[in-house]
Amino acid sequence: MTDPLFPGRKLVFVVTEDWFFASHFLPMATAARELGLDVTVVTRVQAHREAIEATGARVVPLQVERRSINPMTAGYAAGQLAAILKDEKADIVHCIALKSILVGGFAASLAGIKHRVYALTGLGFLGARTDRVGRLSQRAVRLLVRGLQTEKTRYLFENTDDPKLLGLDPGASNVTIVGGAGIDPEAFKPTPLPAQPPLKVALVARMLWSKGVDLAVEAVRKARAQGAAVELSLYGNPDPSNPKAIPEETLKAWSSEPGISWHGATRDVQAVWRDHHVACLPSRGGEGLPRTLLEAAACGRAIVTTDVPGCRTLVRDGVEGHLVPPNDAGALGAGFLSLANDPERVVRMGEAARTRVLDGFTERDVMNDVKRLYASMLSP
Repeated sequence: MTDPLFPGRKLVFVVTEDWFFASHFLPMATAARELGLDVTVVTRVQAHREAIEATGARVVPLQVERRSINPMTAGYAAGQLAAILKDEKADIVHCIALKSILVGGFAASLAGIKHRVYALTGLGFLGARTDRVGRLSQRAVRLLVRGLQTEKTRYLFENTDDPKLLGLDPGASNVTIVGGAGIDPEAFKPTPLPAQPPLKVALVARMLWSKGVDLAVEAVRKARAQGAAVELSLYGNPDPSNPKAIPEETLKAWSSEPGISWHGATRDVQAVWRDHHVACLPSRGGEGLPRTLLEAAACGRAIVTTDVPGCRTLVRDGVEGHLVPPNDAGALGAGFLSLANDPERVVRMGEAARTRVLDGFTERDVMNDVKRLYASMLSP
């Protein structure tokens, strides 16, 4: 442990799912431990307790169902959480993602804790909606979150678009922008590209309609209809707690089509990128900064994604890959077609993607930003 500036001070993370914390936020727990903070993670415990505890953090179970919007259920969880925060004598409460901000912010109010970090990691399917209901929902979120802030609340975002959704200036003193969850460039390294043709495209994500998986399927159909040698591999499972989960029957039907295969979830992302040329994420919106894109970029793979918040934070059109309009399978297919016809560009974009990651998007970059944030909140 380095520079333990705040020994004995207590940081409590609030996050709905232990898998989400284990896959994205372990570096933040490590950063807090480097400052000498005692760290507790309050979450729904399923199968990732050991991974979290390996950072030196304690894990306290809390049952909060992400899919539930029942205010009685949320209020009960907030009451339980308030008791935990009082018992932990938390100096800072760090709430990760929207549900945790709403429940954790209310609980912190009940517990009388003013030092809070609200980390909005995207708006999920709410952010992907552009209709009237979506706009009203986003306005409600803004009112709820801002209503739970104190003069000592700090906001953490993964892109410069999301602060504006809450009526905040991305450059304000109470706002910190980090490079997503960060990536370990030693764990994800470039490997030689496989032979081409065909152009092998992979989409690694939860199988959700909001991720635009259906758009990737349709785009490959269009590219292949124009004679392009393109193959699409889908890696990920539906998320039963998400209302936008794609049914397994649909995934299996797509997988029976020529040039499309669904493999389910993978634990070896490095192997996926070793066997593919291009990463694809046709998100409809609601992203923070997708970790799947960071992993692909660190592995030196070109990226085709949509021009939505978070995705465009990492990818610059024509440099690290192609940005296409959301909900436009034709433009997505044209992106595949252009890369299938220009293998040298695939190489150049992949090299640029690796360089991009090393400039502010590594785990250490994120850890240093978070350490500065915590230190500023705890210093006299």
